[in-house]
Amino acid sequence: MKASTEDQALLLDLQALDTKISQLDHRAKSLPEHATLDGLGATAQQLRLALAEQNGALEDVKIELGRVESDVTVVETRITRDSERLQGSSSVKDVAALEQELTALRKRLGDLEEIELTVMERLEEQQSAVDSTAAQLAAIAGQVSAVEAERDAALATITGERTTAAAGRRTIEGKVPADLLALYERQRARYGTGASLLRGGVSMASGVKLLENEMQAIRAAAPDDVIMCASSEAILVRTAESGL
Repeated sequence: MKASTEDQALLLDLQALDTKISQLDHRAKSLPEHATLDGLGATAQQLRLALAEQNGALEDVKIELGRVESDVTVVETRITRDSERLQGSSSVKDVAALEQELTALRKRLGDLEEIELTVMERLEEQQSAVDSTAAQLAAIAGQVSAVEAERDAALATITGERTTAAAGRRTIEGKVPADLLALYERQRARYGTGASLLRGGVSMASGVKLLENEMQAIRAAAPDDVIMCASSEAILVRTAESGL
């Protein structure tokens, strides 16, 4: 393939912009905020699971407390009823039976009130656990918002740089002959680099110094010959720095 030295030199500018775009894409994917957000997300998920379990336990305690309170109400109602019957009874037998039942009911009430107090303490502890986990989740949400803002700001900067680089690439691309551009794009797609500067006998794409017989072949080639780099498979661009 033939191409003027000026057109071949354009490939170095094109490669520089492609390299920059690739670096910007890598930066966008590798922002530390991504890892931070992943970590916060995992922590938040664990807290959500813990909160769901704690809320379930809290509801169980509330149900248990409701049953105890209902039992207390029933016993208190029976004590009130029996006390009123005791006041209105004139039968010694009935009085004795009512007093015996009241004694049992008051003991039952005392036992229930102790149970009620224990359940209320458990309810308070469970509510405290729920509140603590919910507060941790809220704190995580705040951290996520802050990190997302940092990430978005960094991405906006990278996007701006990429947009500028892409615009520059389009400008240069429009100046490169179609067949030369197609070769460049094919080599870049296959091997990662489309064009390499030959500087002081070294292919800059691979960092490999060319052998003397390779240099002799390049010296013998016409300036508009398109030469491929044996080590990088990129188009080898010759300039005054090439050491020819």
